Amino acid sequence: MSNDIGYIHLMPDSISASKQDYLETILDFSVETGIVRSIDIARTLGVSRASVNKSLGVLRESGLIEHEHYGDVKLTEKGLKVARQVRARHNTLKLFLTDVLGVCPETAESDACRMEHAISRETASKLEEYLKTVISGSNK
Repeated sequence: MSNDIGYIHLMPDSISASKQDYLETILDFSVETGIVRSIDIARTLGVSRASVNKSLGVLRESGLIEHEHYGDVKLTEKGLKVARQVRARHNTLKLFLTDVLGVCPETAESDACRMEHAISRETASKLEEYLKTVISGSNK
């Protein structure tokens, strides 16, 4: 958690929620297995391979990923930074929902996934500040 706080206020507003989900999924597979295939992205996001290929093309053109036809998907340095920002916002929201509000982890995961795309930078920043206060206060 402590690694996540500090990223959320940097979230680029120009990247659609869908593309953020792709970047987050690519990051997750990169961390978990080291290999990211388009079929795995399709299964995780519940979309067709054609949709994945179209979105990967957009992400590649934006300089966020590297992907050769039928090859593995890799985040660029820029893509890694954005993906970490998306993941940080998600984790911060989930932490707030579970630890502060007492929402069950499954519901918090689902809600955080939807909320991470909807809150403003200002709200994300204020939530970050609040959680830092709550966390530091509970460690005393």
